[in-house]
Amino acid sequence: MALDELVDVPAPADPRVHGHPIERDGMTMVPLTRQAGGLQAYKQLFPPRWQVGNTEQKVHDGYEWLYVLSGHIRLLLGGRDFVLARGEVVEFDTRVPHAFSNPFAEPAETLILVGPQGERMHVRASPAGRPSSR
Repeated sequence: MALDELVDVPAPADPRVHGHPIERDGMTMVPLTRQAGGLQAYKQLFPPRWQVGNTEQKVHDGYEWLYVLSGHIRLLLGGRDFVLARGEVVEFDTRVPHAFSNPFAEPAETLILVGPQGERMHVRASPAGRPSSR
């Protein structure tokens, strides 16, 4: 007799994540975690020429880790300017001013991990007709 039969362990729940994509300013974030709070993971899809010329850097509490799956992403981080290519990773304290863009001709995809404070900044939607204050 199996131990599961003796202690009547319930069958595990479906482990697949079925999050709904979130669109923000033309960029799409696909949730890869389903638990509220704690560390959250997202796949980000940046269309070509997304936020070209955007140099407005934001700050918020938290910490971010980003991995580039495909394409290129521009990261302004304080006084530094980086172009991140497929396979590159960045991690930083989000109290440092930062901004992402995809000024390139091809789309880009990333994986991003953010803490609870950073998640609120990334997925908060703007009221209709008003720009986001991120």
